[in-house]
Amino acid sequence: MADYTEQEQEQVRRAVLNAIAYVSKADPGFFAAFSESAAGARALAAAPEGLLTLLTGGFILPEAQSPEEFDASVVPDLQAAVGVVAAKDPADAQALKDVVLAAAQQVAEASKGVSPEEQQAVEKIRAALA
Repeated sequence: MADYTEQEQEQVRRAVLNAIAYVSKADPGFFAAFSESAAGARALAAAPEGLLTLLTGGFILPEAQSPEEFDASVVPDLQAAVGVVAAKDPADAQALKDVVLAAAQQVAEASKGVSPEEQQAVEKIRAALA
């Protein structure tokens, strides 16, 4: 795994967690949040070892985002995070994209199927990572 500064690690973790939180927020509900959180955690835990090390460590509370805030901040943050990883290891950048997309999809599917709002959130993340 490439060496990342503490700031780079935090940037990547924050971007990934906020992207997952955005999908979860698309399907509001107290009990849905538990299922979706567990699904996101399982998806991230399946990341390749180098990425898993990058994604873990330190505590970052995902920021709740409105769709407008997501478009204004989370998408650029996610793109910047992928850029940080790509600059150090292009293969890890693709793996990061795959992990984020898998996590977003699994979060969307975690509670009573995928709602149209969740699908829209997943598509925004997919577009941000394209």
